[in-house]
Amino acid sequence: MIICFDIGGTAIKGAGAWAVNDIRPLPRQQTPVHDFDAFVGVLKTAISDIGAVPDCVSFSITGVIDPDTDKAIIANIPCAHGRLLKSDLEAALGLPVLLANDADCCVLAEYGVGAARGHHVVFGAILGTGVGGGLVIDGKLINSTGGFAGEWGHGPVAATRAGNPPLDLPRFACGCGLEGCLDAVCSARGMEKLHKHISGKALTAEEIIGDWQTGDADAVRTIDVYIDMLSGPLAMVVNVTGATVVPVGGGLSKSAALIEAIDQAVRLRILRRFARPLVVQAQCMVEPGLVGAAVLGFDFLANRRIS
Repeated sequence: MIICFDIGGTAIKGAGAWAVNDIRPLPRQQTPVHDFDAFVGVLKTAISDIGAVPDCVSFSITGVIDPDTDKAIIANIPCAHGRLLKSDLEAALGLPVLLANDADCCVLAEYGVGAARGHHVVFGAILGTGVGGGLVIDGKLINSTGGFAGEWGHGPVAATRAGNPPLDLPRFACGCGLEGCLDAVCSARGMEKLHKHISGKALTAEEIIGDWQTGDADAVRTIDVYIDMLSGPLAMVVNVTGATVVPVGGGLSKSAALIEAIDQAVRLRILRRFARPLVVQAQCMVEPGLVGAAVLGFDFLANRRIS
């Protein structure tokens, strides 16, 4: 049995996992973002509430572990940011600790119990508050020791001319400090920014997608530009990784029509031809962070037994 945690800036979600398909959630607790001792205290209480001694503790975190320093980069949890988080938690909890980025855990969840079962190379994309992703090959995270692989949302690659007919676009500023990132224009907030730039209308992403599906001309134009900007970089990711499925999670993935349109555009832009959908909706929509952490934990235990 393992303990899984999905750590966010607002809440800590915990669960006991006896198998990937037997995960028993615990009540959510508020994240003590400024007090590491209190943070550890919440984890210890959750572990105690399970009533059994776990073999390891596996975490989904809203950040990354720097592979050069082993320090955590978690901007929204200051008490954990900059720490040697794995060793600090192992010392505090007295158990083996596994850490993975939340997007990576979502991809692991899809590999374990979702849309990517049976695939050897899986690139999972997140289209929501941000644009992120993760890469799993033969059931293993590329970021198994921490790192930035899969972060296709950052880097100055967004087109400055897109759509049919082509529209000239600015290089929108991104929260990471760069300009021209997909995160700045293809996230939910990015779609809203793009729509206002094109049409002058301030709408939510949900409203834009809804209007697009009813044939509203302004929304149709925005989504045409959006898909053109998104599909080229995603096609390049598929070409580079050899992924045979791209499950998409995040708020924008709730629109089956949008995911289908992205899939069609990506499949026209890749070298390998697929007669089936490649970009698909994620299937593990309930607590994918916990499920992915469980997949990570059970893989660790299996490898430990073999060795």
